[in-house]
Amino acid sequence: MTQDFKILILGSDANAYYMARCYYEAFGKKAHLIGKEKLAFTKFSNILTVEYVDELWQEKCFVKTINNYARSFLKDKILLVSTNETYSELIAKNKLLLEDNLYYCKQNWQLLKTLIDKELFYKTYQNFYLSFPETYYFNLLEDECLPILDFPCILKPADVISYNHLQFLGKHKIYKIENMEELNATILKIKQAGYKGKLILQEYIPGDDSHLFDSVVYVDRNFKVKVISFAQIGLQERTFSMVGNAATLINGFTTFPNAPIYDMKCAIISFMEAIKYTGFAEIDMKYDARSNTFKVLEINARQGRSSYYISKLGANLISIMTDDLILKKNLPMLYLNNQVLLSFVPKSIVKKYVQNSAFKKKALAMWKFRISPMECKLDKNLKRFFLLKRRLWHYKKDYKNAYWVS
Repeated sequence: MTQDFKILILGSDANAYYMARCYYEAFGKKAHLIGKEKLAFTKFSNILTVEYVDELWQEKCFVKTINNYARSFLKDKILLVSTNETYSELIAKNKLLLEDNLYYCKQNWQLLKTLIDKELFYKTYQNFYLSFPETYYFNLLEDECLPILDFPCILKPADVISYNHLQFLGKHKIYKIENMEELNATILKIKQAGYKGKLILQEYIPGDDSHLFDSVVYVDRNFKVKVISFAQIGLQERTFSMVGNAATLINGFTTFPNAPIYDMKCAIISFMEAIKYTGFAEIDMKYDARSNTFKVLEINARQGRSSYYISKLGANLISIMTDDLILKKNLPMLYLNNQVLLSFVPKSIVKKYVQNSAFKKKALAMWKFRISPMECKLDKNLKRFFLLKRRLWHYKKDYKNAYWVS
């Protein structure tokens, strides 16, 4: 492993923090972050430096900002890391304009669009290794009649990037709709907020949060999967903007012994290699007990918010990218089957809100050895310590007032 490189992480959220943590844990050096806004996740940290650029999501500003950083270190190789779809899109669209000393996963822009745009995703890959929930589409600018649906159903934007750039009262990441009146009101609210893309309407797969599963994969520069995990989620986040993100998960464990986990891993590997993806990706799934299948909800074209857990299974995310992209090593295949517990939330939340008793029992038994992406013992800053303690306290309020019920 070499230290003759620098790292530039794009973002200032939880994902950006734990990627900086991976770099610090592997190499003992501070990562540099460039983000659009100040977020609590990366405040008061001693293991990173961060700067903010208000117009970073504007294409010209993005290219200029990244290249200015690269030109400041022309003699160094720089590992460039994306932490959300906006940055992944901007990198893919501007590969030819970025400086040569930047090393990153060179995604095909057309391929990336089929993963980021949810309509394209479901339509392009239907019956292609993976199973999806029953899905319908609604064009806000053209369609007048809604499809006939069973309730509850799921409503979410197809164009995640443009939707994420909007701010409006009552904005949710995902909407669980209970009846037609609520569906009409929600669609109107989204339209009035200025969203012009299509909406995705999906069947709601029954089951509490423990029916949700997470898989992290890394596909190397030769389009071969080299890392795969498979974790059961016991609890997801509950706020409007965070539903769908894991709050507590256990890798290498399941309370559904007959679920076809091995077959699903094989399907994921076959899928990622067939489409010639490269880099980290996170696959969000829900286990459908009715058909004994895993239904893929989405594929994030980058590591997910909770993906830090694989670093504790011998797969430090930054080390993997460094070995592949900078050192050009032939990576070994890592099947991450060992058990590890990750939790963003305190023990009291797990005790009170995890509905699956078998999962809860396992999580509590493993609690002493749990990991939290935000709590790094090497990051010794008193202000950060109190900030994290306050966040844990806020979780109690978040779950008490949660709008989402599985």
